[in-house]
Amino acid sequence: MASRVNTSFTLIPNQKYRRSSRRSSHVSNTLNPDSQPLSALGNFKALPLEIFQIILRYLSVKDISMLSMVSKTVSQHIINYISTSSGSKRFLLQDFHDLELPGKRQDSAVLEHYRSLGLLFKRCTLLLPTKERLKYIHKILAEVSCFKFSGCATPMQCLGLSCYGMFLQTLTAGWDELECHRVFNFLCELTDLSRKMQTIVFSKPGNARKLELRIRLFCRNVLFDHWTHRSDSAFWLTRILKPWPMVNQARLLYIIFGPISPQDGQVVWQKMIEEPTDESSLKGLADAIKLLYDTGIKEWTADDVISLIDELSVVPREWLLENNARLLILSGNDICFTFMASKAVNGRTTELARLIVFLALVCEKELYCMDWAVKMMQRVCKVFSTSVEKNNFLQNVANAFACIIMEMLQSIMSGDRDEEDRIFLNLFHLVHAQANFHKEVLYLTINSVST
Repeated sequence: MASRVNTSFTLIPNQKYRRSSRRSSHVSNTLNPDSQPLSALGNFKALPLEIFQIILRYLSVKDISMLSMVSKTVSQHIINYISTSSGSKRFLLQDFHDLELPGKRQDSAVLEHYRSLGLLFKRCTLLLPTKERLKYIHKILAEVSCFKFSGCATPMQCLGLSCYGMFLQTLTAGWDELECHRVFNFLCELTDLSRKMQTIVFSKPGNARKLELRIRLFCRNVLFDHWTHRSDSAFWLTRILKPWPMVNQARLLYIIFGPISPQDGQVVWQKMIEEPTDESSLKGLADAIKLLYDTGIKEWTADDVISLIDELSVVPREWLLENNARLLILSGNDICFTFMASKAVNGRTTELARLIVFLALVCEKELYCMDWAVKMMQRVCKVFSTSVEKNNFLQNVANAFACIIMEMLQSIMSGDRDEEDRIFLNLFHLVHAQANFHKEVLYLTINSVST
């Protein structure tokens, strides 16, 4: 459909006066790039600052970040605009709670906005030293209360820390390790994170539940979750853990990645010691352990990671062996074998045999291939240097199956009805696990004889 031509604009009169002609000629020369050398602002020099800022209102955040690379002067004008009340209102979106759109579409839109904003700040502050960049950015972001460690009253329903984390991830992507160390130290000083961590690692588990939750949300949403490269995630996790002794590292790892209550998001400390748990409760811990083991970061040796798993398995008290076995399976073959080989080398064959039984039990419950557990036992056997040690270990495995079955039977006979049902089901799975485990052993034996 043809649009109507708007004829209501003011017509420019013919030039009749010399003064007007001179003025027009001057403006024309200013805007003509061939007439004189361009300033750092280029053609924008002809515009009053107010008009320049009005133009910025019509550009997307991504477009403004591109514009900021035109020159240092343009970048400075953009920085000045960000600092104005209108610029701050436009860039610092704070609708972190009123997410009315279905699904996560609005969540994604807000996160994407802060990703673009991080890129804008990255380009605008490119020429500043790292310390000055961080101070300036903090000054701008300080008015957003949900970006602060304890700034939001409902942190579980708030997207603020996630947006802050997305902003920082975009800002610091590509920075060298020294600069990233400075960022971490700046954040620790800003939030008093070290003192807060000290409080929770030296308190009785669960005594500071709100602080545990705040630390978990800050570490996950700000420092950890938004990185796409595993090496970057491992770097930030290392910064969190390494200042502390191993026993405290295990406590922090559990707080940050361990199971939480679906109602209030607080850490569930008794989950691993009271009853067998599921994969979802252990996946975060397993992924963190794999991250430290697989990425080859110089601060973490294989022995460090194995020691960390050992310490983790007694947080807050000794775990059920089934939960230990499930964590090892989720952590992958290399970590599982290295952990078991460490026990074999240190002569802890009785513990190792019981662990084999629970690996078989988890395989039976989760319908994993039982030959995996048998082959893992076969790999561990090769760690022993003599046939006597190997035979002793295999005898311990057979005895462990019998002992654990008898322990479950005694629990059924002496326990209450609810406990009986759970243990009886566990016993049912264990008997089947033993049968399938020995079936795979027989297959392996017969196949090796026939070949």
